[in-house]
Amino acid sequence: QIPKDPTQRWLRELTAMSQQMQQVHPNVLAKILKQRTLYQNEEIVVIDKPYGLPVHGGPGIKNCIADVLPILAKMLENMKAEPLHLCHRLDKETTGVMVLARSKEAAEKIRLLFKTRQVEKIYWAIVLGDPDPVEGVVEIPIVEKEVQSHQSHYKMTLAPRYRVRPEDGRVVKARGDRHAERAVTRYRRLAAASACSLLQLQPITGVKHQIRVHLAYGLGCPILGDHKYSHWSKLAPQKLPELTLRRLKLEQSKARHLPLHLHAHRLCLPLGQPLDFVCKLPLFFQKTLRKLELDIPKD
Repeated sequence: QIPKDPTQRWLRELTAMSQQMQQVHPNVLAKILKQRTLYQNEEIVVIDKPYGLPVHGGPGIKNCIADVLPILAKMLENMKAEPLHLCHRLDKETTGVMVLARSKEAAEKIRLLFKTRQVEKIYWAIVLGDPDPVEGVVEIPIVEKEVQSHQSHYKMTLAPRYRVRPEDGRVVKARGDRHAERAVTRYRRLAAASACSLLQLQPITGVKHQIRVHLAYGLGCPILGDHKYSHWSKLAPQKLPELTLRRLKLEQSKARHLPLHLHAHRLCLPLGQPLDFVCKLPLFFQKTLRKLELDIPKD
């Protein structure tokens, strides 16, 4: 049954796309990634990662990027090609620039560049609300914790080094969580409209779900479509402002179908000379910007 409403149809198509990625033959998936190749040389292959495709396997995942790297290498080079190697990861729902290496040595070299923060990464995200201030740095450590609710689950969360003392309101040093990782994210607002903002983000560190956690819990501006980090204690669809729902022509009951609007827009890799890769926004992201009347920066 195809919904008559164009917004519902569009959201249904996105959900179907993720499901199709899991049902296609690995050869077909490798072919899709080949078509999305942005750049290649003797050391690396750079792809535009599609929405809804996991990088690694796991429970219930039939297809992932890691599994098709040997096929993709053969398609790009020849039948004797060595499998490609992962150098970093992107969440399943995140789109954009992703670097693969042609050899183990190249992969280790690039992983070290990521680890030592020599790779410049720029993301774009549509968020709910308006960050205050509109530009700044979030520097709050992050730790993984179990959420006790009717449906127990794990989430990354903030582990601040300071807390407010309830008896006198003074800020005091908190006991550091030894499992917490240092996390630093630069952000800048590019546009604001319809109770949402378009942000440019630069993660300085590379902690799991860092951008999503810093925006939702640090700035109080969760990413549009981030149902996991829009609440702490429950697994529930994101609650959207009235104005946002109106502009998107969406009912709150259908908000659970909204995709995560987080895109790895640009990556600068210092391999010999700096290599700069830019990935244009996926169509669903562009469509949302238009509906929300958020002006796309001329970048």
